[in-house]
Amino acid sequence: MSNGAFPISMRDIKFVLYEQLGIERLCEFDKFKDFSRETFDMVLEEGAKLAAEIIAPLNSIADKEGCVYEKGKVKVPEAFHKAFKKYCEGGWIAASVDAEAGGQGLPNSVALATAEMFVGACCSFTTYPGLTRGCANLIESFGTPEQKQMYLEKMYNGQWTGTMCLTEPQAGSAVGDVKSMAKKEGDHYLIQGTKIFITAGDHDLAENIIHAVLARTENAPPGVKGLSLFIVPKVRINPDGSVGEPNDVNCGGIEHKMGLKGSSTCTLNFGDDGKCHGYILGQEGQGIQLMFQMMNEARLGVGLQGFSLGNLAYLFALKYARERIQGVEVTKMKDPNAPRVPIIKHPDVRRMLMTMKAYAEGLRALIYRSAYYADLAEVATDPQEKEYCGNMIDLLIPIVKAYSTDIAFRLTEWAIQVHGGYGYCGEYPVEQICRDVKITSIYEGTNGIQAMDLVGRKLSLKKGALFMGWMKEVNEFIEKHKTHPVFGTAVGQLEQAKNTMVNVSMHFAKVAAGGDPLYPMLNAYPYLELFGEVELAYLLIDQAIIAQNKLRAIFQNAGATTDEAKAKVIDDQADAAFYSGKVYTADFFASNILPKVQATAMTILGGNRSALNIPDAAF
Repeated sequence: MSNGAFPISMRDIKFVLYEQLGIERLCEFDKFKDFSRETFDMVLEEGAKLAAEIIAPLNSIADKEGCVYEKGKVKVPEAFHKAFKKYCEGGWIAASVDAEAGGQGLPNSVALATAEMFVGACCSFTTYPGLTRGCANLIESFGTPEQKQMYLEKMYNGQWTGTMCLTEPQAGSAVGDVKSMAKKEGDHYLIQGTKIFITAGDHDLAENIIHAVLARTENAPPGVKGLSLFIVPKVRINPDGSVGEPNDVNCGGIEHKMGLKGSSTCTLNFGDDGKCHGYILGQEGQGIQLMFQMMNEARLGVGLQGFSLGNLAYLFALKYARERIQGVEVTKMKDPNAPRVPIIKHPDVRRMLMTMKAYAEGLRALIYRSAYYADLAEVATDPQEKEYCGNMIDLLIPIVKAYSTDIAFRLTEWAIQVHGGYGYCGEYPVEQICRDVKITSIYEGTNGIQAMDLVGRKLSLKKGALFMGWMKEVNEFIEKHKTHPVFGTAVGQLEQAKNTMVNVSMHFAKVAAGGDPLYPMLNAYPYLELFGEVELAYLLIDQAIIAQNKLRAIFQNAGATTDEAKAKVIDDQADAAFYSGKVYTADFFASNILPKVQATAMTILGGNRSALNIPDAAF
């Protein structure tokens, strides 16, 4: 940890980036040839400084003050303004955007690591630049040269912000039910409709807000095929790029939420007076297609949100457990004069902390690896590697989004438990983190929908090539390390869990082929959890093998050959302690968490249909 009161897992961030993933390899490709590990480290340190000194102080303010809606306008907490200016001046909105488009041109994996720090520092603050980046990316990917010239520079530098407007009162997860209309009129469309739950939909941070709006053109077919995507500025833009008159986009109110109170969640009314101008992105009927091309990035971002907050909750719980003096060690409970100890000495607290550590470090590896796949899918020169990395992103994204965010909520719950009664009080930060993180399992496609995507589409996509590619990677890892002197047993547990997962996958295919799509969907989420446990076990064991090799070298350099000497090295050297933690964490996960795969599989394979068969009236 570093940076004073706001904890950052910088050592683990660098371990995953450099020692596990080896992202320096990206510098061999033309796109990233001007970067090096030294420049990546500078970016990480600057990001950590901004997160700790500028953004983190906003978090409690955001929760206490929230956003204010008055006379059709939204005001964010006043402290956001200075921080937003500094964030934009640093070029962080466009961290991984090509330099030609006004960005820093960083790899996704490095930009993601800085985003972990920013989100943990104040998640509600990061929604404003985050949605801006998402909207600008749509324009950069699908806009005309004129649209790119009009919008990108001002959005990437934060002069204008952006949103994504999909949800309507009758069209949440069922996006095909969108009713907002777009009527062609000259070089633009007249947009009319209401959108709800729009993150960063209105605020006073920027002079203009650019909305990406899904709407239905005249005579469009029903369902998702009839949707088109439009750029709709809050304020019209003059030919010279300056802002002009209002564009008939009005905020009807903001939601009063459980968490993320500094992020404005708005109802937006488009075209109440029939004067809302929108400009099409792509062609009519391509709306959902264009949105889905950006979906992987958006869902990776939400997975990162959840993980960042869950990890922060773990770090606060760890700090509290080391400082809170309560009770005596279990072995001395009958001695009234025994010294009182920090609660980290109590077995039940250690179990919770170890569970949190394993999940947090495993999720970081999963999310960073997915971002690295995205980098390689873009720059790899080998067509097979390029395709493989793209396949792995498609397969893992539902797990990144759903598994990460649900586990993150549990991490915050356990963090509250470690704090005891204080964790339930606003005096400590974990209760806010618990409230803030919950939305991540809901927006950007609920976690149940992610599971349906995994089971209903991804497993069979490209005739099963995605799943087969993943299985080949894990099988090669198992074959290489199954006789490992330290982790052979854990690798064997991984192989057993993987084989069980394959059996469940084949069972789903058999049931679906028999004309029963309901049973696989009933068990899609348990299967996604099962997949997540196997993937994390693989990544944590991989980390532990790397760490074991590094630890052995440290012991050799120190001349530590006895257990006592090795223990002293671990006490004295931070790197030795870090690598030792990796070894114990993988062992814990393989022995205490991975076995749950067998119980989940037994449940799925058991075939119970009670949840499907019960009459609605009997619930």
